[in-house]
Amino acid sequence: MTMRIPMTLAVLSGLVMIVSCGNNDDLIPLAGNTQAASGEGEALYQEAKANDDAGKRTKAIKLYAQVADEFPMAPSAAMARYRQAELLEQDGEIVKSFAAYQQFLQRYQGSGLYSKALGKQAQMAQSAADGKVKSGFSGLKIIGIKGKLSTEKAVEMLGQVSENAPQSETSAKAQFTIGELYQAERDAKKSKLAIDAYRKLARDQPESKYAAEALFRVGVVLLEEADRGNHNQATLDLSDEAFRDYLMQYPGHAKNPEARRLMGSVKSKDLTRSMEIAEFYDKSGQTESAKIYYRAVLKNSNSGTAHDKAKFRLKELGE
Repeated sequence: MTMRIPMTLAVLSGLVMIVSCGNNDDLIPLAGNTQAASGEGEALYQEAKANDDAGKRTKAIKLYAQVADEFPMAPSAAMARYRQAELLEQDGEIVKSFAAYQQFLQRYQGSGLYSKALGKQAQMAQSAADGKVKSGFSGLKIIGIKGKLSTEKAVEMLGQVSENAPQSETSAKAQFTIGELYQAERDAKKSKLAIDAYRKLARDQPESKYAAEALFRVGVVLLEEADRGNHNQATLDLSDEAFRDYLMQYPGHAKNPEARRLMGSVKSKDLTRSMEIAEFYDKSGQTESAKIYYRAVLKNSNSGTAHDKAKFRLKELGE
């Protein structure tokens, strides 16, 4: 005769099997265990606070971190993580402090300190980056910060700030500063990254107060590349195109007059380049090729030394 196991006994048996076979890390903590852990976490927090109040910062930082790491559900865990980040910031440990604030933001989004933590994180990243932009070189030793902060690390921090506050002015400012950091490096590869950063801002947040300046900067960076020796026609054309896009999208912006002046500079560089190429072909005996560039000079100018010289030489060549 088949025996039927009561439903209650079957359910209990199943629970026993789950507990015995499952991974302990995946188990839902029992209420008693949670309360005990919270109590232990609170006791550790009080110890950390006592050290903090006594001025024993190093010990306090270590204990605050322990509370947040080992007892994240404890009532004071959020404050422990926040205070850990705050003390590290005061000690000039910007990278460690930034990371601690990030842990706080990821774990305690409902905390009343969330906005304040986000603001502090953004301020730290921005201050560090501003110092680097003004210096114009990598590895700047910034006052109040221990060690040197590379451009890559500063960009990483600003990128995180942007992700933490998407579609906000904080995000837009962080993205703009990434462009400034790369632009300050004065390097061809970094210039491309600067252009990408500025274009991303103008594309993703066109209404931001930083967007117009970002698009203006695209033209400036391309022109800077031309001044550093990258005089290929494509660079000059792209610079002119960027300024035209800027003027079309943001008419009336404060940098409009400067953009028009720089476009005139682009045109001047274009004429100079065309004249140089024409003379090169002319001296090399490749007169038909020279004529093409002399004609380009005439087409893009109404007067001036280059215009007159190109016109005279074309006449000599039978045109």
